[in-house]
Amino acid sequence: MIARRITHELKERIGASPAVALLGPRQAGKTTLALELAGEIEAVYLDLESEEDRAKLGEPELYLEGHLDKLVILDEVHRMPGLFPVLRSLIDRGRRRGRRAGLYLLLGSASLDLLRHSGESLAGRISYMELAPFDVLEVAPEGGEAMERLWLRGGFPESFLAQSERQSLQWRRDFIRTYLERELPLFGARVPAETLRRFWTMLAHLQGEPLNLSLLARNLELDVRTVDRYIDLLADLYLLRRLPAWHRNVKKRLVKTPKIYVRDSGLVHALLGITDLEALLSHPVLGKSWEGFVVENLLVVASPEVEGYHYRSAGGAEIDLILRFPDGTLWAVEIKRSLNPRPRRGFHEACRTIEPEARFVVYPGKERFPLGDGVWAVPLPELVRQVAEHSR
Repeated sequence: MIARRITHELKERIGASPAVALLGPRQAGKTTLALELAGEIEAVYLDLESEEDRAKLGEPELYLEGHLDKLVILDEVHRMPGLFPVLRSLIDRGRRRGRRAGLYLLLGSASLDLLRHSGESLAGRISYMELAPFDVLEVAPEGGEAMERLWLRGGFPESFLAQSERQSLQWRRDFIRTYLERELPLFGARVPAETLRRFWTMLAHLQGEPLNLSLLARNLELDVRTVDRYIDLLADLYLLRRLPAWHRNVKKRLVKTPKIYVRDSGLVHALLGITDLEALLSHPVLGKSWEGFVVENLLVVASPEVEGYHYRSAGGAEIDLILRFPDGTLWAVEIKRSLNPRPRRGFHEACRTIEPEARFVVYPGKERFPLGDGVWAVPLPELVRQVAEHSR
């Protein structure tokens, strides 16, 4: 079993908070991690997509009160939002009995509903964590073939660990179909699955581009408000990332539109029919796919307090990713799918305006070396480690 990077912190949170919510996309490994923890401590596991387990909660307060002495794991908890007031009451009851931590571990794949209901009912009683699919530090800390496989297949465990490229691709296609036919309609998507598939495919083609709602709406024959709502939904399901534009204290005309990324590179490739690494390396999406892969890995290893932005001026100055750390430190990151990673002139111009403390060009090589003007060429695993360490 591949060790998950957040395991130690998750154990610490459970030991310090009455309830912990572990959020992330479906099939990212939340249940596996929770059951691994349950094997180490006394715990009760309930899958709220199971009719049998839902039946146990016909009288939730009565059932759960009988388990105040152990950790209760509630999987897909957003399926029963009515539980949250009950959990608040039981947490307060547990506190009066001297049990102040380790009561509930809530697993959810939809932040929209989970955060709304838990925020109303469990304020001051719950800690939030996100489990993303596999990242570079977990499965490819030395780069090489493992990193290329992670980029091609994406980080969902079933896809990354598949026995062949064909099996991996089939898993991702089934995953997409499940979301189109089951998950999105459950959360209010009211258009045919085929239209949603076209929507996802368009997003894959537009990987790393500024969000253009009007273009999407026109091509899908939907109104802008509907498309905007679906963008929000995909972001709330941890499938889409909106990277906001940097605009702080800059006296220039800037592009203020966010850039959009399908968060998992494997899903991008499945949507575009890319079957293997050779096909990817010759596909027009190559550069933007690598950019999205780098952006996602850097942001998922950073602490939640680290802010990510892109920068683009009307004059062509551009930075692919700006990381703003809690202490105010800025790092500028240029992303190149080339073994000759020379930054563009627009990157240097943007850096003169932003004045970041560190400047990097991420490339697919194995060595770190200076490029002049304070810029360093760095392999992705090395910069991911630096971001993780600086975020602590």
